[in-house]
Parts: sequence; C-alpha cells; structure tokens
Amino acid sequence: MAELKNPAGASIDAPAAARPPARSATARRLLRHAVRLVVSLAVLMVASFAMIHLIPGDPVRASLGPAAPVELVEARRAALGLDRPWPEQLLTYTGDVLTGNFGTSFITGEPVGQIIATRLPNTLVLALLATLLALAVAIPLGMWAAVRTENGRNRGTEAGFGAATGAAVAVPEFLYSIALVAVFAIWLKWLPPASKAGPESYILPILAMSIGPTAMIARISRAQTLRELGQDYVRLARANRLPVVRLHLRHVLPNTLTATLTVGGLLLTSLIAGSVLVEYVFAWPGLGQRIVESITMKDYPVAQGAILVYGALVLIVNFLVDVLIGVLDPTSALKEN
Repeated sequence: MAELKNPAGASIDAPAAARPPARSATARRLLRHAVRLVVSLAVLMVASFAMIHLIPGDPVRASLGPAAPVELVEARRAALGLDRPWPEQLLTYTGDVLTGNFGTSFITGEPVGQIIATRLPNTLVLALLATLLALAVAIPLGMWAAVRTENGRNRGTEAGFGAATGAAVAVPEFLYSIALVAVFAIWLKWLPPASKAGPESYILPILAMSIGPTAMIARISRAQTLRELGQDYVRLARANRLPVVRLHLRHVLPNTLTATLTVGGLLLTSLIAGSVLVEYVFAWPGLGQRIVESITMKDYPVAQGAILVYGALVLIVNFLVDVLIGVLDPTSALKEN
C-alpha cells in the first residue's frame, strides 16, 4: 500500500515524520511583523493625537457650549495643554499614553483610563464569545456543505447554502439586534431586552454579533474544503479506503484552517470595533456605547482614548493571528520570505 501524505507532510498511513526546522525564516517573519506592529502603533498614536486638533472650531468651546465664559474656556485649554505648541503637545501626549494617562472626561471629570478599564472588558467578552460561536458553527457547517456538494452533487443544497449565507452576510448587525429583541424579548418574552443582568442577557447580543460572521466563515470554510477535497492525497486516501471521518478531521480540516483562522482574527477585531451599534441597541455597558455617548456629548478625550485603544487592539490581535498562523503552518514563513 502506498504511503499517503497530505500537503503539510503528515503521513496518512504512518505517523508523520519530523520536518526540518525553519527557525530562521520564522524568526525573520516574526521580526518583520513586530516592526510593522510598532510602526503601526506609532502612526495610530499620532493620528489619535491629531483627531482633536482636526475638529472644526475649538473642541473646548464645543464641549463647554457657546455661552461658556472666555476665562473658563482659556482655563480649560491651559489645563489640557492645548495652548502649547503641537510638537510639545505630541511629546506630552505620547508620554501620558505610554504611562496609561489618557486624560479626563470633559463631562464627568473621570479619568479616561478608568472609563476604558471599566467598559472595555464588557466589550471584549461579547466580541470573544461571538467569535468563538461563529467559528464553532461555521467550520463544521462549511465542511458539511462542501462534502454534500462535492463534484456538483446536491445542487439544491448548494443553492440553499449560498442563498442563506449570502443573505445572512448582507444584513447589518444592528438589524439583527432589533429583530432579536422584537422576537425573543418583546413578543416571546424569553430573554431580557437590554442591559447586563445575568448570563441570559449575553445571549441576544452575542447572537446579533455572530450571525453574519458565521455565514461568512462558513462560505470560506466550504471553499477551502472543496479545494482540499480535490487534492491528490485525498483521492489516494479514498482509493486506499481510509475512514471518512479520519480523512476529513485529521487531514482535510488542518489544511483548511489557515485561511479560516486568518478571517477569524480579522473577525474578532471587526467585532471589537463594530460592537458600537449592538451595544447601543442592547444598552450594554461596553466601550462602544460610551463612544456613542462621548461623541454625542462632545466629550472628545473619551472618544480619543477609546478610539486609540480600539485601534491598538485591532493591530495587536492581527499580529497575534500572524504569529499563530506561523506556528500552525511553518511553511507560511518560507513562502512569505
């Protein structure tokens, strides 16, 4: 019987032989991505600093209102350091951010860092749970659809899968939020409509955030699985009557995960940054809802700090996804180099 190997080099009929290490390529790849991360964070910091200066008019006057005395406006500008030259302000801002000082709220006087520390965990929990739910449902669903529709079989399943996932991706998250509240909270009265009030209050926001991403990842998973099912090692495995479950789970699945995990990492960052409207609909005490409130009330330091933290999270998560892909697929470092 011929020895079968998948593209990753794993033997199908025998334990996988150890592959030669590619440490130098992996180290160069990691260093390159680390440098990109540092540069991107620096650009993000400058952009967030410039945000408050690009607001039309005087942000202090806008926050205090047109009727505020000139003396109060000037005192607030001096307290915030906005009366100093831009280079000096940038250096001060950079030093403050690196030490965790994001300023104080115009409206409440609370430290922005404290507001972020209080609100951000609630946003991260929603985004992480929604991502895990999407991956747990989408990967098996996509593989099942690929196996069912391989070689043009089951045209009805293929059409139904494409139509359902396409429609699910097209609907915005806030519409899912409104529909879920209307059905499960107002009509059926099974779940609370808003606020964070126990484990059951997580269900609707997580569903609203995960439906669209689940459909998108399922489509990607199906495409990747169909590509793998057409490979020579799969045909050879079937010719040697390798059990279907072993073939799909041990050999096909690992080779489809690189693209899926890449999209999953991007999905997590998009859910973190895109949870604003979902949190607003469900009155969820997360950072997204606080951003909406700060923009509405012209509380610019809070908006500035929150956007900076969101951007940094996106960059860091993308970096970690790149590292994870390099660990799961060492050949990616060689290809990139």
